[in-house]
Amino acid sequence: MSASAAIKDPRRYFEEVGRERSGDAETPPVCLYLEVTNRCNLLCETCPRTFEALEPPADMSWELFTRIVDQVPNVARVVLHGVGEPMLVADLPRMIRYLKDRGTYVLFNTNGTLLQPKRFQALIDTGLDELRVSLDAADRTSYAKVRGKDFFDRIVRDVGKFVAFQKQVGAATPAVSLWLTGMRETVAQLPAFVRLAAAMGVTDVHLQRLVFDEVGYGMARADLSLFESTQGEELAAIAAAQDIGRDLGVNLDASGATEPGLSLKCTSEDQPWATCRRPWSLMYFTAHGRALPCCIAPFSVRGYSNYTLGDATQQSLREIWNSPAYRDFRTALLSNAPPAPCQNCGMRWSL
Repeated sequence: MSASAAIKDPRRYFEEVGRERSGDAETPPVCLYLEVTNRCNLLCETCPRTFEALEPPADMSWELFTRIVDQVPNVARVVLHGVGEPMLVADLPRMIRYLKDRGTYVLFNTNGTLLQPKRFQALIDTGLDELRVSLDAADRTSYAKVRGKDFFDRIVRDVGKFVAFQKQVGAATPAVSLWLTGMRETVAQLPAFVRLAAAMGVTDVHLQRLVFDEVGYGMARADLSLFESTQGEELAAIAAAQDIGRDLGVNLDASGATEPGLSLKCTSEDQPWATCRRPWSLMYFTAHGRALPCCIAPFSVRGYSNYTLGDATQQSLREIWNSPAYRDFRTALLSNAPPAPCQNCGMRWSL
């Protein structure tokens, strides 16, 4: 399967790359997650940075960004987000263009608060492939409860304007999608969320599974999760949203390119974590250059020191990729005692 296939079917591509697995990774990563900032202008009740200091506030420097990217010249896909809001970063357009000049597929997730009309053309001109907007609610009151601040009307207005502007200027990219974290507080809004997307001109909606650690914080708690505990009313809301989407021309999917209902169920595997190929196919770096296993880790267990796999400011990516820490992590993932960030993953995640 060629690297270009990562664009059309990233999940399958990453699985192909990591098909033969051991403690060592035989090929370089095909995807990079670069946390271009850990700063944010919201206080989301499902995000760890709202409740604890993960690392000192920072944007990834241009020097660190290019140092990492230049070490993987054939990288197929780069995701420019982590626990912060990428559109706060002044160098973001420059970073996107740097990647697009080498033919890389580029995307990032935004909260949409900074997508003002004056930035529309500049964002299109970067060549960005995907713009994922995490809205997480279908009305203003629910949005404020989940996100901590009241920006709902502004986001709906400006994202709708951006999609209309794209049509006006004939821009096929970036592909815009709306994302909702499915939990007991919000899943009933999914039908209304699909209708809202259609009204905004957005044709792709994604249901993302709630991530939580053992302690739980804010709304990221086990009792609000739908995973492995979905009830009939919740499944009915998902089915209704799919029906509405078909009528309105909106595709409803789950993160990881999975059918929404299936994404909330446990796999038949005795060790679902062992099906993951991410430690053999991608690398994640924080704004400070800390190498983490994946984008889920900061949400699923506390304390970066417990699962840091390297430091891009001090080591080459080659040194990190098959370091003792990375090899031990991969070996544990294939065992009966997986690393802490992986124990409750289940593999239905966004790529």
